[in-house]
Amino acid sequence: MLIIPIKEGENIDRALKRFKRKFDRTGVKRQLQIRKQFTKPSVERRAQIQKAQYIQRLRDAEEI
Repeated sequence: MLIIPIKEGENIDRALKRFKRKFDRTGVKRQLQIRKQFTKPSVERRAQIQKAQYIQRLRDAEEI
């Protein structure tokens, strides 16, 4: 659970902004999206391989 201490006389918008920033850094939202739908391990592996191939092509193109 995130706890954001509000300082004396602090604007609520500023505290809300701090909360949002801290929430984004925890990665909770991303994790919820991943858990929302089950993906088979073979599909995850295929996606990782495709990503690696894409990155390798970019690096090869930089070398030329």
